[in-house]
Amino acid sequence: MRRNAKSSTTRRVRVALSTAVAVCAAAAVLPTAASAQPVGHRTTGVERISVAADGAQGDSHSAGASITPDGHRIVFSSSATNLTPEGTTGDDRAYVRDQRTGQIQRIGPYSPLRPPVISGNGEYVAYPVQWVNNVRIRQYQVSTGYTASANCSSHSCNQPSSSSDGNSLALVVLFRPPSSGQRIEVHDGDGTKRTVADFAHTHESRPSLSGDGRYVAYQDGGAGDVFVWDRTGTTTGPIEGPSTAAALVQLSDDGSKVVYVAGSDTYVHDVSSGTVHLVPNARGVAIDPTGHHLLYAPLGTSGAALTLRDLRTGTDQIVANQPATAGTDAVSAGGRDVVFHSTADDIVPGDTNGKSDVFVRHFP
Repeated sequence: MRRNAKSSTTRRVRVALSTAVAVCAAAAVLPTAASAQPVGHRTTGVERISVAADGAQGDSHSAGASITPDGHRIVFSSSATNLTPEGTTGDDRAYVRDQRTGQIQRIGPYSPLRPPVISGNGEYVAYPVQWVNNVRIRQYQVSTGYTASANCSSHSCNQPSSSSDGNSLALVVLFRPPSSGQRIEVHDGDGTKRTVADFAHTHESRPSLSGDGRYVAYQDGGAGDVFVWDRTGTTTGPIEGPSTAAALVQLSDDGSKVVYVAGSDTYVHDVSSGTVHLVPNARGVAIDPTGHHLLYAPLGTSGAALTLRDLRTGTDQIVANQPATAGTDAVSAGGRDVVFHSTADDIVPGDTNGKSDVFVRHFP
C-alpha cells in the first residue's frame, strides 16, 4: 500500500471510493445536514470540514481525515489551493481544522504519501514524505510549526501511529534493496528506539499505537496474523487463533480493544479478557478511543455505506448513506463525532465543487 511520491489525493480518492459499498437510501432518519456551523458551536448533523475559514469550497479533492479524541481538531490531506491564504501549487498538503475556532491551518511544506495522523492532544501531526531515495516521517507541532524527522538511518520509514502526547511514534522501517525485510519500531522523543517485530518480507504490517505509548498492535502481512506488543517485553498472539488469516484495523486509544477483519467478518478483541465480539458481514474501519464504538461498512446489503455501532448495546447509527470512505482514528471519544470523505454532492447544502470533500457527522 505504499504510494509513489507523485501520487495525488485525486488518485487516493479514486482508489478508496472504487471499493466503497454501493448504497441505496436507507429507511433510518439521519440528523439534519448543515453546510456550516457557528464558531465554537456543536449541533447534531453533518458538517463539511474541507472548506476555507470563510466557508469557501475547496477547489480540488480532500480526503484521509483523522479526529482527536475530544473532537476539537481534524487533520486531512488536500490538493485544494484555496483552503488557506497562502495557497499551494495544487500538490497534496496536510491541513488541521480547529473545530472551536473554525480556523484551518496548513501543516508542513511536503506532500504526504499517506493520510496524516494527529496526536491525541491535537498538538502534533505526522506523515511520510519522499526524501531523495527514501521515505521519512515528518512530525510537526501545530502551535509552533516545529518539525522533526524520524531517524530511519538510510532506510525508508512509513505508516506512523502516534501516542496521545506525540512523544512516541510507532512506524515501519523498510530496508533498502537488496534486503527485502522490514522492522516495526517505536521511536520516543528522547531518541530511544524499541524493536517491536522483524519480518523477512515487505507485506503490510500496519502498526497501531495506544495513546499512552505502551501497546502496539500489528499484523504480520505475510502470515496473516495479528499481535499485540507490550513495552514490558511481552508479545501476545496471533490473537485470531492459529488457523485464521486476519488483517489489523486498529488498536483503541486506551489499549483495551483490537479490531481485526477475518474473511467477511469483523472482530473486536478484548486485550485483558481475550474475549471476542463478532460483527458479521462487516468491514471494520475504526474504533473510538474508549473501545466502545465501532465504525464499519456493512457488506452484502443495500444499506448505509458507513455505520457506527455501540458495542455495549448493539445499537447502530448511520454515518453516511452515500458512498463514503473513512480511515482509522475517524471516531472521537464516545462515538460523538465521525470524520469521512465522499464525492457525493448531497450530504450538505451548497456542495457544488464536484470534488471529494471531508465531512464530520456529530451525534448527540
